[in-house]
Amino acid sequence: MEQPKTFVVVLTGGIASGKTAVSQLFAQRGVPVIDTDLIAHEIVEPGQPALERVAEVFGQEFLDQKGRLDRKKMRNAIFSDPGLKNRLEGILHPAIAARVDQRVTRIDAPWCLLVVPLLKEDGLFPWIDHVLVVDVDESVQIERVMERDSITREQAQSILDAQPSRRERLAMADDILDNSGSLEELEAGVDELYRKYTAMAKDR
Repeated sequence: MEQPKTFVVVLTGGIASGKTAVSQLFAQRGVPVIDTDLIAHEIVEPGQPALERVAEVFGQEFLDQKGRLDRKKMRNAIFSDPGLKNRLEGILHPAIAARVDQRVTRIDAPWCLLVVPLLKEDGLFPWIDHVLVVDVDESVQIERVMERDSITREQAQSILDAQPSRRERLAMADDILDNSGSLEELEAGVDELYRKYTAMAKDR
């Protein structure tokens, strides 16, 4: 895809860092938000080509009785086998990228927010303009995941270990939004960035 007309800010961050809260705050300020997590769910709905391809590659046993993706079974399978994870990403990532391309080109606004939880330097979105990382200490992530998902500390740590490291995320950042404080502090940070990106979009 050619460079979009709209200025594209990618929002990324580790698990339980607060990406959803941040994207909602930007949305409340009128910023169009494209969430790749939601798109990832859309493309594996029954009847979608990506789900049919997953069933071909992995087998019908990865679908539930209603013909939907058995997410728990798939998650367990790819968690213990990086090769399977790569095969799944090879099916899903191009489909996600294609749908993102479609939505970005339709946006009629100075800038938009593209939420990519596990942003990698893999060229999936080569046209992005700016990267915003929402950041908290790993100990905070672990506590939040344990509480949110009712899992053990060891399970939470294994989830973090399977993601890009905090150092890798921060190395990609053009801006870092600290989410270790209060909601009021987070809102103030979002307001500051909203003004900054609006100005950057005008000057692009």
